[in-house]
Order: sequence, then structure tokens, then C-alpha cells
Amino acid sequence: MLIKNIFVENGTEAVDIRVADGKFEKIAANLDPNPGEEVVDCTGCLAIPPFIEPHVHLDTCLTAGDPVWNMSGTLFEGIECWAKRKEKLSKQDVKDRARRAVQMQASNGVQFVRTHVDVTDPTLIAMEGMLELKEELKGIVDIQIVAFPQEGIMSYPNGEQLMENAVRMGADCVGAIPHFEFTREYAVDSVNFCVKLAEKYGKLVDVHCDEIDDEQSKGLEVLACRALESGMKDMVTASHTTAMHSYNNAYCGKLFRLLRMSDINFICNPLVNTHLQGRFDTYPKRRGVTRVKELLENGNNVAFGHDDIFDPWYPLGDGNMRDVIHMGLHVCQLMGYQQIMDSYRFCTYNAARALHLGDSYGIREGNPASFIVLNNDNFYNALNKKSEVLYSYNRGKLIAKATPARKEVLF
Repeated sequence: MLIKNIFVENGTEAVDIRVADGKFEKIAANLDPNPGEEVVDCTGCLAIPPFIEPHVHLDTCLTAGDPVWNMSGTLFEGIECWAKRKEKLSKQDVKDRARRAVQMQASNGVQFVRTHVDVTDPTLIAMEGMLELKEELKGIVDIQIVAFPQEGIMSYPNGEQLMENAVRMGADCVGAIPHFEFTREYAVDSVNFCVKLAEKYGKLVDVHCDEIDDEQSKGLEVLACRALESGMKDMVTASHTTAMHSYNNAYCGKLFRLLRMSDINFICNPLVNTHLQGRFDTYPKRRGVTRVKELLENGNNVAFGHDDIFDPWYPLGDGNMRDVIHMGLHVCQLMGYQQIMDSYRFCTYNAARALHLGDSYGIREGNPASFIVLNNDNFYNALNKKSEVLYSYNRGKLIAKATPARKEVLF
């Protein structure tokens, strides 16, 4: 296959991309088609690596209002709503909803997903279903699974054993939720347990960390310290860290030194946390996102995630990572021209680093030919004009496509 006249990652000169045997064979200008080779004209279009969803809950997706709506819009009421919905979970229910969500994501150019799966359930039915779906979608959309204790590890009956059982079943990452544990002591114990469990089984770590407006919630310092002392470092990810928007600057000055030394990753979820956080504020009302700009300047890797798709925590969502980027740029005040141009990296290269995808990710000769084609010449224009993902290729195989929308102004 030969992709003609395409701009690669905001390049200013159009090139051609030859794909052979599922890999990028040649990327150069003015390549001549081989006899019988499929030629795709992408004049005026942009190629970037496939989008990555680094933080979502596929087991809870598409359940908003079932059996009750989250009327307060708070994180904690969302957890209560989900506890009710868990009572009627089945493996097929989880697989059917998650498959529909993955199809929505794939239509928007997503090819890699890290999903957090609730394991505060004695049956571990959601984990079982997601592991089956992961295998069924292998080679189409790659899924990483986090063993996620939605109701806590130390605060949930038999929580530690359920976590270890989920890892033995095949989870790729170990999670925790220290800010939801009953006590500060439980919170620290849960982080310690999480890191030790990951070390024992050779897994990654991704913790729901300080997703609260409480400036006294400081699970992040514990997690970063354990990442540093254990040597796991960039194998560890802190998701959310919204309490950081309430920390005073003197504390952050101390904390950021540890964060830099630990080399941990961060995942910000601007859509959902802007919706959930600040619910106990009158005015001034906090935005509810972590300090993205400052973390980047500190040398830490930051990716953007969707978090939820039409579930008890977020009543909207269609798996479109460009919506996530668009919101993130606004609330994090990353609106400079070059910042917007480069913002696709939050859901591509930065996310790939958090997921430890390695050097095989990216548009380079010899790499697997996984990429998407956007209907515009650079990412600034594609984001601003909400341009379609025309094609999504995974290892040279077309997995999703779209027809450009036609609009007419009649005056």
C-alpha cells in the first residue's frame, strides 16, 4: 500500500508512506507505485500515530442512569451509584458494553486502551469479562487492564486477596485508590501493598491518586517515594492527582523535587475532573485538574485520558480523544500556537510512554504501520475544525474509516 502526498506529524512538506507486510517500509517524497500496489491519495491530510486512551473504565461504560442517576455530580455519589449497578453485572453485560465503547473509540482513531476494571467484587466477573474481550480484540485494539479497587483495598472486605487474584488472572497493572480508604493509615498501606504486589508479579502500577479537592490528601508523595525507592520509577503512573490544585505552592516546591526524582507518569482527565471536582465549593470554584503545565516543566511525563464514557461519573462521552485534548488545553491554559500544534502528543507519545509501549510505537521506517489519517494538514487545524479521522490503520490493516462531512451555507 502507498499513501500519497500526506503531511506526517505537522511536517510542512508532503511525503509518501509505503506499507509492506504490516510495517512502514519507506517514508519519502515522490515514491512511485509498485505494480499492483494499492494507492491511497491523502493530499492535504495529516498522518499521526494512533490515539491512545490511557485511562478509561470500560467495565462501567454506558451505564449512566442505570439503576439511578448521579444527581449531585460528585465522585462519591458516583461510587454509590456504581455499587448498585454492580449487583446485576454479568460477564456478557460487561463484554457487550465494553465492546460498544471500544468500537466508538476505534471510530475516533484509538488503537490502544488502558482500562481500569473494578475488582472490589468477590466474583471478579468484570475482570473475567474484560480479559476475554482483550483476547478477542487482539490485533485490532490493544487493551491493558488495571486491577482497580474502586471501594478501596484496606477498606473493602478481603480487598488484598481480591487484588492478588485479579493480578493472577492476567491484569497488566496494579491499581489503588488511597483517597477513598477509610483512614490516612489505610491509604498509605494501600499504596505500599500496590507497589509490592506489582514488584512481585512484574506488573506496571497505575493509581487513582488524590482525586479529591482536599489539600490534606497526599497519597502522591507516598506513591512517588515508593516508585523511587523500589526502582520502579517510570513503571508507575499517578492518575488524576486533582488535590494538587489545592496544595499550597510551598508544599508543591518540596513535592516537585520528589516527583522529578521519581520519574513517575501522570494522567490528567480534564473532561471528567472538571465536571466532578469543586462540587463542595461556592466561589471561588476550583477547576479540578492537576498542574499539567508545571509537571511538564518539571520533566514529568503527562498524558490525557477520557476516564468515563456515559457512566455514573460522567453522563456524556463518545470516546473521542480530541474532545479530551480540546478541554485540557482550555482548563490547563495551554493555548499557545505551538502548544496546540503539539497537543496530540498528550494522547499519543506521552500516553505511549505511560503504557510502556516502547520504540515500536510511532511513524518510523521499520515500525508497525499503525497510524491514523486526519482530514486536515496539521493538528492545529484538525483540532480547531473538528476534522474527521478518515482512516485508522493498525499494522497496515484498515480498522475504521469515515466519509468527510459536507456542509452548505445557503446565504
